[in-house]
Amino acid sequence: MLKIVRNTEHGWAELDTRTAAPGVWLNLVAPSEDEMAEVERITGVPQDFLRAALDPEEPSRTEISDGQFLVLINVPVDRKTDVNTYDTLPLGMIVTPDYFVTVSCEESPALQYFNAERADAFCTAKRAKFLFQILYKSAALYLHELRQISRASEKMEQDLRASMRNKELFALLDLQKGLTYFSIASRSNKVVIERLIRLTTEAHGARFAKLDEEEMDLLDDVRVEYDQAVEMAQIQTEVLSSMVDAFASVISNNLNVVMKFLASVTVVMSIPTIIASYFGMNVPVPWTAHPFGFWMIIAFTFVLAVLATITLWKRNLF
Repeated sequence: MLKIVRNTEHGWAELDTRTAAPGVWLNLVAPSEDEMAEVERITGVPQDFLRAALDPEEPSRTEISDGQFLVLINVPVDRKTDVNTYDTLPLGMIVTPDYFVTVSCEESPALQYFNAERADAFCTAKRAKFLFQILYKSAALYLHELRQISRASEKMEQDLRASMRNKELFALLDLQKGLTYFSIASRSNKVVIERLIRLTTEAHGARFAKLDEEEMDLLDDVRVEYDQAVEMAQIQTEVLSSMVDAFASVISNNLNVVMKFLASVTVVMSIPTIIASYFGMNVPVPWTAHPFGFWMIIAFTFVLAVLATITLWKRNLF
């Protein structure tokens, strides 16, 4: 899908390939070959830049070629199924002298904020500032999703306290896997931000963009947000890792308690079995001819079972 938007002080407008002009934003989502060829014709962006974000395993990076600047990051995605699955999705942003292009293999959460309802918050013609706003939104998404993971892990902790099932533990492992993706991706994105800062401060940074004070402050805010995201992801990773180890031990201990209880029940239940087996032999046994022999055996068995139960209870085996 190809969407072409111009958003300036004059308002929001959606265009087509015939009316696209400098200053527009071209947003490609799971594009076809024809759409990529059309964007290449309009903007002059090479195909390798356009295809970079279509690989789900593509790492975060930056690249400059012939006055065109590619910034590729991974943004967090919460795939809401029966159990929330956290993943990352590549997002490519290409800044050219006249156009701003974004490419992703599916709808990116980082771009959902930039719509007609919030048209006054950004300008497609100010390409560098628009780029930094998207980067800032992606960092905010990491912080939001990390807080969601923190709340989910706290809820699972309460469930696991009285649980002997593996279901909650597997859900906790899913959280840990998603957190690992977030940690790696946020660190890679942080490296991209640091390179952007170098490009805009060093002498040759003019190849990318000449920034004003507001844009420099925004880029610095992006760096601060990613610093917080990386630190928060690291802390959450350590906490979740400790929780998984601790509750794996708890589940094992709960199983041992159940097995101990069942073993104690087996010992108590074996007493009537042993006595019944003894008095059931086809040989002369005590109380065979006694009129109350059966009830005496029952009483004797009951007393032994009660004594065994009390003994096991005192030893905390019940």
